[in-house]
Amino acid sequence: MADSNHYEILKVSPNASQAEIKQAYRRLVKLFHPDSNQETADKEQIIRINAAYEVLGDSQTRLNYDEQLKNSAQKLNSRQQRTASAQKHYQATRKTGKDADEQVEEWLRLVYQPVKRILAYILNSLEEQIDELAADPFDDELLEEFQEYLDSCRQDFKQAQTTFRSLPNPPSLARTAAHLYYSLNQVGDGLEELAYFPLNYDDRYLHTGQEMFRIARKLFYEVQASVKQYT
Repeated sequence: MADSNHYEILKVSPNASQAEIKQAYRRLVKLFHPDSNQETADKEQIIRINAAYEVLGDSQTRLNYDEQLKNSAQKLNSRQQRTASAQKHYQATRKTGKDADEQVEEWLRLVYQPVKRILAYILNSLEEQIDELAADPFDDELLEEFQEYLDSCRQDFKQAQTTFRSLPNPPSLARTAAHLYYSLNQVGDGLEELAYFPLNYDDRYLHTGQEMFRIARKLFYEVQASVKQYT
C-alpha cells in the first residue's frame, strides 16, 4: 500500500493536464509490467499505479481527491492553531465560590470519569476494527461494518465533547484538563481521517488515523497518571 499520494505515484505535478496524467500512466505501466520489461517488473508498483490512475484519470474523481488533499492541509493548520491556543484557554478558566477540594472532586466525577470511559472505549476498540477490516479492505460488508463503527464512535465523541465543556476545570487541574483536551482533539481528527478510507480505499487515511489515536492514547495515559494523586 502506498505512503505517497497519487500524484507522486504517477510522478506528475498536481497541475498536470489529463493528457499528461494518461501519458505518465502508460509510461509507468510499460516500465513495471512483466510482459514488457522483466528487469524492472514490479507487481506491487503496478497495483499502486492502477489505483492512482483510477482516481486521477477521471476528471470528477480527481476533483474530489484534490479537495480531500486540500482539506487534509487545512486540518493540519487547524490542529496547530488549536494547540497554540489551548493552554491560554485553560489558564483563563477559573471557578469560584467553592472550596478547592470540592471543585476537584466535582470535576473528576462529572467531567473526567464520563469522558475517560468514552475515550477508553474508542481508543481500545480501533485495533480490533482494523484487524477485521484487514481481512479484505475492499469487502463491502466489512466496509459497511467499519463505517457503522465510525458513526458510533462519532456519536460517543460528541457526547464526550459536550461533557468536557459542561464544567470549567479547577485551576489545580489545568494541566490535566489540557491533556484531556488534546487527547479529545486527536481522537476527533483521527476519526475524520479514518472516515476517508471507505470513500477511496487510500490506506494513508488509515495510517494517519491510527497515528492520531496513538498520540491520543499517550496523552490519555498522562491524564490518568496525573489524576491518581487526587483519587
